[in-house]
Amino acid sequence: MKAKKRIGIWMDYTSAQIYENASGEYLLTTLESNFAMPVKQDVKLHSESLLHNKENQTDQAYFKDLIELIKGYDEVLLFGPTKAKTALYNRIKADPKFSKIYIETHDADKMTSKQILAYIKDFFSKLLNYEGSFAK
Repeated sequence: MKAKKRIGIWMDYTSAQIYENASGEYLLTTLESNFAMPVKQDVKLHSESLLHNKENQTDQAYFKDLIELIKGYDEVLLFGPTKAKTALYNRIKADPKFSKIYIETHDADKMTSKQILAYIKDFFSKLLNYEGSFAK
């Protein structure tokens, strides 16, 4: 049986720490969003609607990059402290091309890189044990 390609992504609206399983090791890459919290600005210069549209465009590009990355994987863990993971999950699940990819979302607080890696390894080891029980 072919080994499944796995990826774990800790994310919020500003960045994603991506751990890809390559030959038994997890390799870290980071994807930064161009999202920036709007600073108090003169309302006459920038309407709330304009700022909201700018944020949505930034989110779209960020999510598009993550979706492109996820295409090549069989199992995906999306986790983090904000609703960004759920927004990304909903966009992915709306596309029938991704119907064969197993995706799970979890809430998680801010973590160090070591904590993120441990969380991902633990998640996929439990998933392997769960899948293994059906193979018997």
